[in-house]
Amino acid sequence: MRPSRRRAAIAVTAVAVLAAAGCAESSRDGSGDKAVKDTLVFGVAGDPKVLDPSFASDGESLRVARQIFETLVRPEEGGTKASPGLAESWTPDAAGTTWTFKLKTGVKFHDGTDFNAEAVCENFNRWYNAKGLMQSPDVTPYWQDVMGGFAKNESAELPESLFKSCTAKDAATVDLAFTRVSSKIPSALMLPSFAIHSPAALKQYDASNVTGSADDIKYPEYATAHPVGTGPFKFKAWDLPNKSLTLERNDDYYADKAKLKTVIFRTISDENARKQALRSGDIQGYDLVGPADVEPLKGEGFNVLTRPAFNILYLAINQKGNPALAKPEVRQAINMAINKDALVSSKLPPGAKAAIEFLPDTVEGYNPDVKKYTYNVEEAKKLLASAGASNLKLRFHYPTEVTRPYMPNPKDLFELISADLKAVGIEIEAIPLKWSPDYLNATTSGSAHDLHFLGWTGDYGDAYNFIGTMFDRQKDEWGFNNPELFAQFKDADSTADQAARVEKYKALNATIAEFAPGVPISHSPPAIVFGKGLTGITPSPLTDERFVGATFQ
Repeated sequence: MRPSRRRAAIAVTAVAVLAAAGCAESSRDGSGDKAVKDTLVFGVAGDPKVLDPSFASDGESLRVARQIFETLVRPEEGGTKASPGLAESWTPDAAGTTWTFKLKTGVKFHDGTDFNAEAVCENFNRWYNAKGLMQSPDVTPYWQDVMGGFAKNESAELPESLFKSCTAKDAATVDLAFTRVSSKIPSALMLPSFAIHSPAALKQYDASNVTGSADDIKYPEYATAHPVGTGPFKFKAWDLPNKSLTLERNDDYYADKAKLKTVIFRTISDENARKQALRSGDIQGYDLVGPADVEPLKGEGFNVLTRPAFNILYLAINQKGNPALAKPEVRQAINMAINKDALVSSKLPPGAKAAIEFLPDTVEGYNPDVKKYTYNVEEAKKLLASAGASNLKLRFHYPTEVTRPYMPNPKDLFELISADLKAVGIEIEAIPLKWSPDYLNATTSGSAHDLHFLGWTGDYGDAYNFIGTMFDRQKDEWGFNNPELFAQFKDADSTADQAARVEKYKALNATIAEFAPGVPISHSPPAIVFGKGLTGITPSPLTDERFVGATFQ
């Protein structure tokens, strides 16, 4: 899951707040008394940005989308492997470029229309034939990350599309054709951005009519007030002024129906305020539990669920803005200067570990034999001196007003790492910026940043989704051009044999470690908490928690 780094100023249609939202206020201990046994109020750190997951990249939008929409392929419960979603099975042809999906039958969208192969093709053709602002990476981020370009690219910077065509062979059988073999298929299709929408609703609300400009994107009514999927919950209201979004149970759901009648997402940006709201019973759950709060909340009887670590926190080094950072010795010195073990033990949750590469050890392609940069102050000083950078001054950006699964307290992390860098003679200029949009804009474009924090939570269990997302092409965040590395990625991605592809990923990790484009810092197991009597939710390494099974005991 990418950090939300989109510039779009989303025009949202505020909807009347549900009277039902008030029914959750009477439980004072988070345990779920009679007033709330059918309602879950979940505290979120920020407002969703958009309700059409085709346009979403932020975690809160995708959390809501996972309850409303479904994909052909879904992550296994509590894991990362592909399992049946709206498709019961899928098989590739001999060439590995056309995949046949056998679809579930008897499934209906929330508007009562039928889910079938034609509906699947309507969705893929909508994405593939996108025009105008729909081709902006700020509007269709995941389509471009996975598929590349479109039927008719309007920018020379867009690559050829991986997707080629969709064919409905019969109502329950669909062929998806691709221009080449890719490791992303079928696993990437579990992303909420590839959720299947009602074609009738897409047409009724002109869902592809994105207007405005690149700096002021305005989404159509469908994306702010009328999302229609096949999931266990359906949209009811979004009261943006009161920071409340309400879903209701889909009583016509084809599988096991939700036990809850209502789910309300309430925005509470301050972590301590979320914790107090849980304790008072105003909410019955929240995400991104502070590391220091895990054990106390468990001790109070709350249901704290720890996700498996499936993320990376990294320090990015921008080679474009400062000539010294283009020297490998300087980047290696920065790697050696940081005491990762001290950072992990003092600032991250139990179970976190220091990283040696930009990939968790739970993903095939992890390479334990990459070049390792052991914490060594004196050696870092020597490397800086040999590169003529003993008096280096760097602009270090860090975010404010944010908590991420991989980054619980950015200011604390900044202070520790800054102290490490100063100890080897690097002068630091601190540049704190509000997370969205200031920090994300500043660190993912241009050349004004030297160092900054970002991270990544995996979308699916493939190495490309981590290291390819960061390093498979030239990007402003890192400021380097390495054609040999990019060619390695293209080769690995198009390797059909899984065992051979894993070995190529291992080689890529070794190449990246030698090149040292940044500092992989840590992998953290983030926690999510629920009220004392709330059960039935399985923690997911992909943050793919499904509320359909939630129930109050």
